[in-house]
Amino acid sequence: MWMLIFQRMAWEFLLDFLYFPLWWYTGGILFVGRWFLHSVSEANYRFAPFLWLKNIFVPMYGQTDLQGRLVSIFIRMINVFGRFFALVFAVLFLAMVVIFWFLLPILLILFLFLS
Repeated sequence: MWMLIFQRMAWEFLLDFLYFPLWWYTGGILFVGRWFLHSVSEANYRFAPFLWLKNIFVPMYGQTDLQGRLVSIFIRMINVFGRFFALVFAVLFLAMVVIFWFLLPILLILFLFLS
């Protein structure tokens, strides 16, 4: 009885080992693609540079005089640039993670054969 269990486990391990590259470049890429899009959407939601850009001429703290508007525009411009660069950095970092995901099995096999 235990021999049948061992054979079944060995067969399942072999099939999983052979199916892994196929899954990595089909289902795994779909999973990582959805994760990437969700993460970019979440980063855009958190940084929200376009929301700040939309409200750039709205005076801060209700100060409608000239000095209040100038300070508001200046501070919001700095905030928009900072949030935009943070969003670009987040998207580039997430893109590098996706590229690393795609290249990881190839690099592992290459390094395995080179060593």
